[in-house]
Amino acid sequence: MGKKIEIWILYLIVIIFFITIILFGGLLRDALLNKNVIPYPKTIKKLVIFISEIPKNLYFVYNKGGKPNILVKNSSLKNGFNNYIETERDLLLVLPKYNNELERSEVEIIDLKNFKIIHTYRHDINSMYELYDDSRPEIKKSIVDDAPIRFEYRHPLILKDGSLISDSDYSPIYRLDVCSKLLWLNQEKIFHHSKMLDHEGNIWVPARMYPYSEIISDTYKDFGEYEDDAIAKINSDGKVLYIESVSEILLKNKIIGDNIFLNKFSDPIHLNDIEPALEDSEYWKKGDLFLSIRHQSSILHYRPSTSEIINYIKGPFFMQHDVDIISNKEISIFNNNNSPLKNSNSEILIYNFETKKFSKKFNVELINEEFKTYSQGISEILNDGSMLVEEQNRGRLIFFNNKGEKEWEYVNKDNNNDVYFISWSRIIENKALLNSLREIYKQNKCKK
Repeated sequence: MGKKIEIWILYLIVIIFFITIILFGGLLRDALLNKNVIPYPKTIKKLVIFISEIPKNLYFVYNKGGKPNILVKNSSLKNGFNNYIETERDLLLVLPKYNNELERSEVEIIDLKNFKIIHTYRHDINSMYELYDDSRPEIKKSIVDDAPIRFEYRHPLILKDGSLISDSDYSPIYRLDVCSKLLWLNQEKIFHHSKMLDHEGNIWVPARMYPYSEIISDTYKDFGEYEDDAIAKINSDGKVLYIESVSEILLKNKIIGDNIFLNKFSDPIHLNDIEPALEDSEYWKKGDLFLSIRHQSSILHYRPSTSEIINYIKGPFFMQHDVDIISNKEISIFNNNNSPLKNSNSEILIYNFETKKFSKKFNVELINEEFKTYSQGISEILNDGSMLVEEQNRGRLIFFNNKGEKEWEYVNKDNNNDVYFISWSRIIENKALLNSLREIYKQNKCKK
């Protein structure tokens, strides 16, 4: 017969258990925020972080880097493309998404004349893994952080020869040929978010500095203590031509002071889009950049040729994504509208440099659609005033004509009515590029 445990011993165990949880939580919070309120050795700090990451690492091993989270379970939204206004548009939709049936990411090229798939990109994930150098600290971090959907396609850029440039968000950047064969993989830095062509045919993409930039390295030593976001320009061969820390840009231009290091917040910048100016205007020069800095809720108009910040734009937007030049005096801003004080819909704002005023595009229509994405999101305003919006958190695209009428909608649902991600789509409107790609895809000499 077993001995009875004294009730006071049981109470003591419970009390010790809760005290341990509280102490561990305090140590973990202190480690993650780098506050150093609690004096303890760095080895203890590393041990605490290691223990906290055991569930995530086990999940990674179990899933072999595979399935992402379901965005919406048993969604009532209609699956796939649903056309509400019959229009034949001479446009191509670049649709990067998760295919749950195949358990992988892919990019579909959709002809918006008839909504048919005319080409699909699916690269060899295993061969990409084999090239991935996980010996460096910045790469190790990207493996942990992006494990479930690593080597997805994020805002893929299609070039005139049908090749594709992408990253998987906080990963190396890579280029595939039209048949999805790997042409190159650049892992000098980790790259993330948008990819945009400039007037010279080079690509601007957000990156992370490591080793840290000069100013940041004076304060931070270990990678991961500070996410040193940078603007990077690469050519079509994957060579980095230019890279500069956004934190240093802000500090050198006296836009933000040392409070950027307040409480040692690891991600005070969070650069999520770089929009290059392709032409001169009264308000900017060819080669200027517009930077969307999410965690400062600001848009930075920067001139790399002179290292000057021309405009620092704050306004009625909060935790925004995606900035686009839409005329010779206007930019659009995807306002996630993540204010902790209200739960408003996500908005598309237009900022006019001439009037210095903001306006909203199709806001009533977006409200009627209950359009809201807390993270990510993208918009694209076409030459005729029509607009594509991506609701990242619900795996949905909506296309409005220039009257604000919903022309079509797409939802990335599987056969179980579960919704998975779309990762930054884009529309190809340029006629020369359209014709070139249609011909390349029509020939389709790729082996099945």
